[in-house]
Amino acid sequence: MYGMRGAFPCAPSAGVRASAAVLGAALLVAGCSSEGGGEKDGDRGGGATITQQPREADPFWVNPDSNAARQVAAHVKAGRKADAEQIRKIAAQPTGEWIGPENPEAEARGFTEAADRAGRTALLVLYDIPHRDCGQYSQGGAADGDAYRAWLDGVARGIGDRAATVILEPDAVLHLVDGCTPGQYQEERYDLLKGAIGKLKSLRNTKVYLDAGNAGWGHPDQIFQPLRRAGVDRADGFAVNVSNFYSTEESIAYGKRLSAKIGGKHFVVDTSRNGNGPYADGDPGERWCNPPGRALGEPPTIRTDDPLVDAYLWVKRPGESDGTCKGGPKAGDWWAAYALKLAEATR
Repeated sequence: MYGMRGAFPCAPSAGVRASAAVLGAALLVAGCSSEGGGEKDGDRGGGATITQQPREADPFWVNPDSNAARQVAAHVKAGRKADAEQIRKIAAQPTGEWIGPENPEAEARGFTEAADRAGRTALLVLYDIPHRDCGQYSQGGAADGDAYRAWLDGVARGIGDRAATVILEPDAVLHLVDGCTPGQYQEERYDLLKGAIGKLKSLRNTKVYLDAGNAGWGHPDQIFQPLRRAGVDRADGFAVNVSNFYSTEESIAYGKRLSAKIGGKHFVVDTSRNGNGPYADGDPGERWCNPPGRALGEPPTIRTDDPLVDAYLWVKRPGESDGTCKGGPKAGDWWAAYALKLAEATR
């Protein structure tokens, strides 16, 4: 079941991550405007103009050079205007930027500088904890605790005083609870997560949400104490439904039950692909992996109409594979056909 194994196969592959210096320069040259409908934010030719969403409802930065934006441009160039407009549903929304292992400082700086230039907040996802994903599709992470701390230091230097919202280590606490993470690594993991929250919260304009599973994983009684041990009390809150498909209603209900056990902490919900809810067929152990018939969920916004829910976010980047299942490419790779189906199924 999702959350037990292979829960977050969504870190971008190395092939889609720009090198350090080039990344920041490319994004800044894109000329991100501060308001949707203003100057062009990333027209790569072929009419793929991507602008920012209105700041009042959605303060997060839209990357004008995302995989989805490039796909829009490619479709326009090929004369596939209808497909281009479908993929634009993805390209026009802010999505999480998953910081890679090689150049954390430069990537964090590039994304936050581009967001700052546009008057927006960068949405970053940190997913490099040692022994991550239990050897499944997104296995890997930092070599050891010292390597992770050094990587995190780089991220923090890259963010600096610029505005950022960080989703911290999808899967990390869940795999402590379900026993997937070997016992000899558990104490270190708690220490790394607590240290990461402390480091990030020492930054002037950074918010941190620690991953806390999803509505289909288990009961809040199983995870609230591990979350506290991992330092959630010092975080701004927690994140639910990351890279999963549970409905927003189910996710909010789960989040509220959990919040009640950890001092009324606020939370955010990943609505990127939950438009049709979870997949109910096939192998129960891989229903989370590239399920067919899914749809985009509510667009990102801070207007959630619920005082405990700080935002609906697209943490998972729609259109990027969950892993080599159901015909998909490796985890994090752009899958154009799947992206188009997600968009077409969206009401």
